[in-house]
Amino acid sequence: MTTLIIDILLWGSLIGVGFVAWRQDRTVLTVALRNGGMDFINVVPRIALGVIGSGFIAAIIPSSIIVGGLGPDTGWLGVAMSVLAGAATPGGPVVGFSIGAVALKSGAGTPQVVAYVVAWALFAFQRVILWEIPFMPARFVWFRCAVSVPVPFLAAAVAMITGKP
Repeated sequence: MTTLIIDILLWGSLIGVGFVAWRQDRTVLTVALRNGGMDFINVVPRIALGVIGSGFIAAIIPSSIIVGGLGPDTGWLGVAMSVLAGAATPGGPVVGFSIGAVALKSGAGTPQVVAYVVAWALFAFQRVILWEIPFMPARFVWFRCAVSVPVPFLAAAVAMITGKP
């Protein structure tokens, strides 16, 4: 039911924005459809590879390895390991979310996967080094990282309190 609501909201938003573009100028709608279509063509194969690859990885990795390090019974040590793994994971959303999906399919705990995904989104080392530091003052970047350290742990704590989704 939740996915249906999300789908309806997404399609409704798309139709609403398309209507606004059409009312503004039909060439705006044409350009937007062309650009969006090209983005779609470029991104969909990557998403498909990530999703299919995560299924292969989930089938190959013994669940005992995942459960032993990131299982629901690993508690805060598993959360800390997830935070480190998330920060060390390179790549974009196809990589980060696929690894999270693999972990869930293999028996990892929800708080541990939440911590992994949040840490990946906040601290991916290669992104900090290759993108943030060159564009912003290093002091700012390190300050941002330092004040963000509690966030994956807080997210895991909320997941522990609320239970499995």
